[in-house]
Amino acid sequence: MKKTLASLVFIAVALQLSAQCIYDPHADETREEKNERMEWWRAARFGMFIHWGVYAVPAGTYDGKQIDGIGEWIMLRGQIPVKEYKAYAKEFNPVKYDPEAWAALAKKAGMRYMVITSKHHDGFALFPSQVSDWDVVDATPYGKDLIGPLSEAARAEGLKFGLYYSQAQDWNHPGGGKARFDEGDGWDDLHKGDFDEYLKNIAAPQVGEILSNYRPDVLWWDTPRWMTDERAEILLPLTRIVPGIITNNRLGGKYRGDTDTPEQHIPATGYVDRDWEVCMTMNRTWGYKSYDHDWKSTEDLIQKLCDIVSKGGNFLLNVGPTAEGLIPQPSIDRLEEIGKWMDINSESIYGTTASPFHRLNWGRATKKINPDGATLYLHVFDWPEDGKLIVPGLENMPVSMQLLQGGKYLKANKMKGEQPGIVIDVPKTAPDPIASVIKLKIEGELKVEAIMPKQSKDNKVKIDPNFADLHNSLGTHLELKEKSGRQYIGNWDNPGTWVSWTFNVSKPGNFLIKAEFASEKPGSISWNLANENRKKSEISATGGFDDFKTVEIGVLEITKSGVNTLEFRPDRDNWNQMNLRTVFLEPIK
Repeated sequence: MKKTLASLVFIAVALQLSAQCIYDPHADETREEKNERMEWWRAARFGMFIHWGVYAVPAGTYDGKQIDGIGEWIMLRGQIPVKEYKAYAKEFNPVKYDPEAWAALAKKAGMRYMVITSKHHDGFALFPSQVSDWDVVDATPYGKDLIGPLSEAARAEGLKFGLYYSQAQDWNHPGGGKARFDEGDGWDDLHKGDFDEYLKNIAAPQVGEILSNYRPDVLWWDTPRWMTDERAEILLPLTRIVPGIITNNRLGGKYRGDTDTPEQHIPATGYVDRDWEVCMTMNRTWGYKSYDHDWKSTEDLIQKLCDIVSKGGNFLLNVGPTAEGLIPQPSIDRLEEIGKWMDINSESIYGTTASPFHRLNWGRATKKINPDGATLYLHVFDWPEDGKLIVPGLENMPVSMQLLQGGKYLKANKMKGEQPGIVIDVPKTAPDPIASVIKLKIEGELKVEAIMPKQSKDNKVKIDPNFADLHNSLGTHLELKEKSGRQYIGNWDNPGTWVSWTFNVSKPGNFLIKAEFASEKPGSISWNLANENRKKSEISATGGFDDFKTVEIGVLEITKSGVNTLEFRPDRDNWNQMNLRTVFLEPIK
């Protein structure tokens, strides 16, 4: 009866919304209207993600075995039958749940919004659903709504509130399990069913429920596999229930939503034409796993926050509460430590935009454009031992320079030579061992020259490792390293990662590419200028990872002067770990 009634209500709402003939409620908004709708989100920069559900009961262990992978995927990874998994709900009793404490922790950490999983891939709803009995009220001894109290607590703290909803994967409701498999219906006969019927009878009515009951500021879709345009258009009109809502790019079909969502990695250069948000765990899992103790350090998390914001993105940092309703203490410790840093430096994060600098070897920068000029915030990770901080490319001499930690004012001089920039006199000891922030006030138009490799007098281009953009993905760790005073690109062991370099040429032509590689085994790379056809080159073994040898890659044709981008990508069918140092472009006469 619950399901029938809810379905009828949904159908009535859907017909009313579809009659308006526009599936995307924001399809026709002007740029000014979108900017107004996105204003709070762009200013916030830092939020809390919460993955919570029945999977916190097994906490990574099934049938006496630790199951590989992230905690909230244990049902799939362990191929747990539906009836066995549903039995865990009898042990999901979060009597220690304190939504006010969770919201206060987020605010203390300097976060401006919260997003919680209302329903993850196991199909379990943290809210009382009229569509299904597989929810916290009907299936657990706790028997109360978990979403409503957190929504109220977050807003009482002045935080925006968002809901995650897994619309295309559901391992407990018939038909929902198909989205994870190209063929078949999952691993249990109870998965069998029609995917479109699942969308119509479960996903769509539940999305209507959470939007109507909690009116979230953000709706965070997930896993768009199998979601065609037609299927997405069943769900998308429902977002009209909350005017002004912000959605991400994971609904499916052609619908990109408002924000892109790089997961577990930071894009090397950010996205110029899109709002984006890095979602990331503090350890290796989203949902709680009792034995995952591989925690990122506070230093790492703060520097990641600075890095993301310096590229124009937001940081959605995850916590995975226990079945009792407790956020793990290591997460609390790190959030409180981040909060102490934010207490002093938050003005360099909130409301800022991407760095105007092409590259800063010592850290990152953010900026604010003011009516009478600009404010730059320099986030210094590697404090200069000689007390001289070089800011390359900055053509303005700031009218004031001040440390946020302690408030001391600093002085600077113009760099000597042809290259623009300033040299700031700083204390010999960093005010903050993680990231010291220097605030620069600029009068008038901000002017910064992009400092990048360029042709020398003999028309050659030399590109050192520190100018590389490293493109990592989930679980990869390509990074800039140093040995014997020489930098190199290391940990290049995954063919899903790649490297690019931006450089400037004044005289186009044909160039022989040479590169210093070090490897124990041979492999091959594909290379090209951005957006052009790729070519492939073999890289021979050099004898070891410390034995760098210069390899001729091939002839590169550059047809236009100015800024160009060269890319090296591993050959997925023939790749072994390599280290890479300097790249050379030598003109061919």
